Amino acid sequence: MLVAGATGFAGALVAYLLWRHPRFELVTISGRSDVGRRLEDLYPRYRVPLQVSELDRGQLDGIAAAIVAYPHAAAAPTVAMALESGARVLDLSADFRLSDLATYEQWYGPHPCPHLLDQAVYGLTELHREQIATAALIANPGCYPTAALLALAPLARAGLIADVVIDAKQGVSGAGRTAAVETTHFAYTAENIFPYRVGAHRHRPEIEEQLAALGASLAVQFQAHLAPLDQGELVSCYVTPTREICAAQLNELYTDAYAEEPFIELAATPPGVREVRETNFCRLFAACDEHTGKLLVFAAIDNLWKGTSSQAVQNLNLMFGFDETEGLL
Repeated sequence: MLVAGATGFAGALVAYLLWRHPRFELVTISGRSDVGRRLEDLYPRYRVPLQVSELDRGQLDGIAAAIVAYPHAAAAPTVAMALESGARVLDLSADFRLSDLATYEQWYGPHPCPHLLDQAVYGLTELHREQIATAALIANPGCYPTAALLALAPLARAGLIADVVIDAKQGVSGAGRTAAVETTHFAYTAENIFPYRVGAHRHRPEIEEQLAALGASLAVQFQAHLAPLDQGELVSCYVTPTREICAAQLNELYTDAYAEEPFIELAATPPGVREVRETNFCRLFAACDEHTGKLLVFAAIDNLWKGTSSQAVQNLNLMFGFDETEGLL
């Protein structure tokens, strides 16, 4: 296994999960910064003793899988190089999450490798398990779409979403290492919460595309907020249903959808982010508001774990025929 981009938050965590994994062997980590330093010096809590190198084509020889954790646009050429070497690839960037090229370029700019879009499988494990198992290229979902789609998928499949407002809150680690360290100042974020990218968040088209694939084609009202947390994410979904549904029916819908899922927990009370910190679990709670007739669905995840790195490992387990819980429980 190789992790490209191991010096960022997501890359470092996935390197740690692979380093301790009972089935995978992590042999190489690369980065665009801190070349020559050991990862355990950058992130002492992970205790991965490998040295960060500058990635070259030769490092991919004999590698079964590569995890690419570079930012969008920077990731795609590395993904292409790894695929050409014969490795299976799991990309943590946004480069292959959107199947429509025009939509990608509207939100992210010119795509470096558009010819690979058709090969990518969207890596939300609970929705695309069979395709993930055989794919050569997995596009790991964004953290907000992970929580939002897991919250809404049962309703979308049942044709129950007439309209939805997604109110999402996340800790500062979601901004990435550079932003979290250099621009998200403690004095600004501590004891504060505020919306950002109002009406223009890049995860909205990703959510809309995946909901449409589940049968709910609609414009989604999505708003992200920065919360005074290190890591953690809470998504609150307010759904106007297409028809009346009672609490018992709603409970049955979610139980049928997720009873056999190892990393989905249906909670008896609304979840908080501490309940899922440093785990691959998504904790869900759904309720009916009898006053308004709306459906309320809440999802809590750890944005760095289930929202990014541990979900990547869950997908890797599937790709190589292992139990998807290996190294994650």
